[in-house]
Order: sequence, then structure tokens, then C-alpha cells
Amino acid sequence: MKRIAATALALACVLAMPVWAALKPGDTAPVFTAQAALDGKDYEFSLADALKKGPVVLYFFPKAFTTGCTAEAHEFAEAADQFKALGATLIGMSADDIGTLHKFSTQACSGKFPVAADPDLKVIKAYDSALIRVGSVGIADRISYVIGQDGKIVYAFSDRNPDKHVANTLAAVKALQKK
Repeated sequence: MKRIAATALALACVLAMPVWAALKPGDTAPVFTAQAALDGKDYEFSLADALKKGPVVLYFFPKAFTTGCTAEAHEFAEAADQFKALGATLIGMSADDIGTLHKFSTQACSGKFPVAADPDLKVIKAYDSALIRVGSVGIADRISYVIGQDGKIVYAFSDRNPDKHVANTLAAVKALQKK
């Protein structure tokens, strides 16, 4: 019982801590490729290839089909055409397996943008977005990045509440286009 209480206390302390994106504007974004799903179909996402077309909005989310992550994906899907009109590529990433993300890409993302699987947490850790839960189950923290065509982080926003990620990244992409 003491062990459970200690674990619960440790988890509460971690969850109560403020969240900051570890990569800051001006930092070089780690280049990666990842298995992704777009409208339920396999898709290999390459950051290097996407950056050739324009800026990239990369957002990390904890777990597909949870309330906050589903709401955030719906909101990104609603704004997907705006990101595209600004020349930006949008991609979400979590530690979920690709089978789960096939379903999530059609249901929550409405087939509007890809979601990438990172079950080994390689990319999630490279972007300092790892959050470890009880039982050592790794998940991504909720962090959104805008990456400029030069491969540098232009904007980083970290908040476990999904409400402002879409509006903030869209504003950052618009500001980038004005430069």
C-alpha cells in the first residue's frame, strides 16, 4: 500500500509540474522519417522531404482516442486546409502503434493529415517530448512545433491542455509567411 501511495504521489508531482518544450526557437529540428497513417493507409513521412515544400507543423500527442487527443485532432483537421493554403505540412505523432493510428487518422483526423507512430519513442525523445507514466509506459507529452524550411524551430508550444495548440501554431505559420 505504501508503494502504491508513493507511486501515486510521484506521478502527481510529475503531472503538476509545468510543461515547457525543450527545443526552443532557433534550435535545429531533428530530422526523421516515420511510419504514418493518412486516411487509414500506410504513409512514410520524411521531415526532410516535407521541408522542401514549406514549413512543417509537428505536434506530439499522448494517446489516440483519449478525450483531449481526439478533440485536438478534430481541431487540427478543421484547420488543415488553412495550414495547406499557407504552404505548411501538418503531422501529428504519438507512441501509439500504426494499427491504432490507421483508425485514428480516419476517425479523429478525418483523413486530412497524417499521424505518425513512434512506439520506440526515438523521435519523441529527440524532440524532448517524452512523458513516462506509471509502469514505465512511454507516451508523448503534448507539444507543438513549427519548423521553418531551413530546418530550425520557429515556434514551440507546450501545454497539456489541447485547446490552444491549433490557434497558436496557425498564428506562427501566418507570422512566418509574413517574413
